[in-house]
Amino acid sequence: MNIAYYMPFKPPGHANPSGDLITGRELREFLTGQGQQVELVSSLRSRWIYLKPYEFYRHRKEIRKICSSLQRQPTDLWLTYHTYYKAPDLLGPACSKRLQIPYVIFQGIYSTKRRRSLKTLPGFLLNRKALRSAQMVYSNKKKDEKNLRRLLPQERILYIAPGIRPQLFSFDPEMRLALRNQWQVGDRQVILTTAMLRPGVKTEGISQVIQSCGDLHRSGHKILLVVIGDGQNRQLLEDEARQHLGSACLFVGKIQRLDLFHYYSAADLFAFPGIQESLGMVYLEAQSTGLPVVAYRDWGASEAVINGQTGILTPASRPEEFTASIKRLLTNQAQRTTMGDSAKVHIRSNHDLLKNYLFLSESLQEISHKYQNDLETAT
Repeated sequence: MNIAYYMPFKPPGHANPSGDLITGRELREFLTGQGQQVELVSSLRSRWIYLKPYEFYRHRKEIRKICSSLQRQPTDLWLTYHTYYKAPDLLGPACSKRLQIPYVIFQGIYSTKRRRSLKTLPGFLLNRKALRSAQMVYSNKKKDEKNLRRLLPQERILYIAPGIRPQLFSFDPEMRLALRNQWQVGDRQVILTTAMLRPGVKTEGISQVIQSCGDLHRSGHKILLVVIGDGQNRQLLEDEARQHLGSACLFVGKIQRLDLFHYYSAADLFAFPGIQESLGMVYLEAQSTGLPVVAYRDWGASEAVINGQTGILTPASRPEEFTASIKRLLTNQAQRTTMGDSAKVHIRSNHDLLKNYLFLSESLQEISHKYQNDLETAT
C-alpha cells in the first residue's frame, strides 16, 4: 500500500525532540518495516498558522504541488499524524478529496474549551474541519478518545494504545553496576528523573522532584537524585538542586534515547510529575526496565502507569503526596521490586509498539479497500 504521510506540527527531522515527534517517527518506521511505501509528502508546518495569514497562501501552493506529484503515482491513503488546534491539518482534507483517497488521522485531538478564546477559536475550527473530514481517527489516549466521541460517531474512532519497543528498554545489570560505581552511590538509593530543561511545565516538574528529594534528604534519607536532560533552564535547576540537595544531586546532561536504558537500569525508582503531559514516553521506558514510577495522576501518566500496581499516582493539587510516595517506595524494597516486576510485564503486555501497530496496519488496509470499493460502486 502506498501511503501519503504528513506531520503538520513538526516534520520527522525536526531538531527539537518530544514524545509526539518520537511517536510520529516510529509510526512511519513501523509501517515502512511492514512493507508499506510511506512517502513524507510535505514538511510544511501549520503551527499557529491562523496567526500568520501569509502561511495560508503557502499551504494552497503546497496542496497544488502535492496533488500534481501524487497524481503521477498510485496512492492508496493519506495518513496525518497529530492534528490539533495549534497545528491543524490543512493539507490532508484538501489533497485526499482531490485525489479521491481515504483520509485518516492518527492522534487527532478535539478540545472544545479551545473555542472559548478568540486566540484559539480559529485553530479549533480548522482542526474540527479536519477531524470531520477523516474516514477514521485513531487515538492513543483514552481522554482524547472520549473527547472525539463528542464530534464523531464511534465507528470512525479507534483507540490504539501507545507503545515502545520494550527490547530497547530492558534491564542491564552490568550498566547498573558500572554507573553506580561511577556515581559513587554507595549505600544511597538512586531516584531518576528526565525532561527537556526548558522554561514552562518541564522545569516546573523537575523543580518539584528536586524539592521533594530535598525534603527527604533533609530528613535523613540517603539518596542521589540523577537528572537527565539539558536546556535553557539547566543552570537554574542546578542552582536549585544545590540549595536543596547539596552534593546529593547529579545532572548528567542530554542522553541519546537508545542509551537511556543504561540509566534506568542504574536507578531504584523513577519520579516525574508530568504536568500537562499528554502521555510521557519516559513512563513507558522506565517501567520497561523495571522501575516503579511516581507521577501526578491528572495528566498523561495515568495512560501508562497502573496506580498501586506499577507505580504511584498522586493528585497535582497535593505535592506533599508526591513526596510521600517517593518516600514510601524508598523505604519499602519489597514493594519497589513487586511494582518494578509488574511494570515490565505491563509494558510488554499492553504497550509493545510492534503488537499495537500491527493492528493499526491491518486497519489501514481495510479502510483503503473499503473506500475503493465504495468509490467503484458509486461510479
